[in-house]
Amino acid sequence: MNLIEVKGLKKSFGSLEVLKGIDLSVKQGERVAIIGGSGCGKSVFLRSLSMLEKPDSGQIFIDGQEITAKGAPVDTIRRAMGVVFQKFHLFSEMNVMDNLCLAPVKLNKMPRKDAEQKAMELLSQVGLASRAHSWPTTLSGGQQQRIAICRCLMMDPKVILFDEPTSALDPTMVGEVLAVIRMLAKRGMSMIIVTHEMNFAREVSDRVLFFADGVIYEEGTPAEIFDAPQREKTVAFIRKIKYFTYYIDERSFDLMQMQGGIQNFGEKYGFDQKHTYRLQICCEELVYEMLDHCYPGQEKADLLLSVSYAETDGHTEIILNCGGEAYDPFSQDDDGLGVTILKKVAKEIHFRRENDQNVISISL
Repeated sequence: MNLIEVKGLKKSFGSLEVLKGIDLSVKQGERVAIIGGSGCGKSVFLRSLSMLEKPDSGQIFIDGQEITAKGAPVDTIRRAMGVVFQKFHLFSEMNVMDNLCLAPVKLNKMPRKDAEQKAMELLSQVGLASRAHSWPTTLSGGQQQRIAICRCLMMDPKVILFDEPTSALDPTMVGEVLAVIRMLAKRGMSMIIVTHEMNFAREVSDRVLFFADGVIYEEGTPAEIFDAPQREKTVAFIRKIKYFTYYIDERSFDLMQMQGGIQNFGEKYGFDQKHTYRLQICCEELVYEMLDHCYPGQEKADLLLSVSYAETDGHTEIILNCGGEAYDPFSQDDDGLGVTILKKVAKEIHFRRENDQNVISISL
C-alpha cells in the first residue's frame, strides 16, 4: 500500500485553475522533490495534502485513509504528516522547549517529562541542545527552521512535507537546514520537498516532479530530470534558458530591428561581441535563404526566428520555423554563400518538415 495516494486533484482560485488533475503515489520511505517555476502550484499541492487548502475535487489517501472524504477525521489523519513551512511558524510566546512539547502532550497525552526528554534528544541531533529554553525571536532563521523540523519529529510522523524550507533564509543559513534534511533522508524518512535548491533536490530525492501548466509536466529520477529532461518546458527550466524571438511576415521586414534585438539580447546575457556578431550573421543568412526558396516571388511570409541561451552551460541555439514550400538548405548539391557560412560556424545543424513547416535548428 502506498503511503500517499492522490487521484485527480484539482484546485482553483476564482477563474485561475492552479491544479488541473494531479495523480501521484508515494511509497513508504520514498523522497520526492517537487520543482517548478513560481506560481505553478507546488505549494498549493503540498498544502492540499494536509487539507490546509481544501481541494475542489479529487481524492487524497494518507496511509490508507481518505482525508478528502466527507466527514473524515481530518485532524486525526493528518497527524501522520509533519509540515515544515517557509516561515517557521513557531509560537513566539513560548520558548523552544514549550514549542516542541505542546503537541505531543496535548494531542498524544505524552507525559511532559517524556516529551522533554525526547525534545532534548532531537535538539542534540540538530545541534541546538543549548537553546532549549531560548525564545524563538532570539534565534536565527536557520535555527528556527531546525526547531520547526524538530517540532514535526516530536509527533513521529510517517511523512514530512517541506514547503520551500530554505526560501526565507539568508544564504548563509541554508546549509544548516539542508544538512538536517539530509540526515532525515539517510534515516529513511518519507518526504515530499518543494524546493528551488536544484542541487539539493538531485542529491536527496529518489524521484523529481516538475510542475507546469497545473499538472505534473514531467517526472523521473534525478538523473533523468536534471541530466536528460525530455520535454520543452522542463529543459528550459533546468537549463534556465532565455529566449529572443522575432516574427517575420513579409519579405521587406526590418532587418536592423531584428539585428538590434539580437545585439540587446547578447549584451543582456554577457555575450562577447564576436559571438553576438556570429549570431547576427547566421540569423540574417538563414532568414534570407528561406525567404528566397520557400516564398519565391512572394511578399508575404511566415517565419518565426528564436535564439535561445542556456545560462547553465552557455549553449546557444538558433531555431527557425518557416512556412511555404518545403526546403532543406543543407541538403542541396550546390551550397550558396549563406549556407556555406552557416555550415562553417555551426556545431550542429538539424532540419525537419513538420506540420507544413520547415524547422531548422543550429547550435553555435
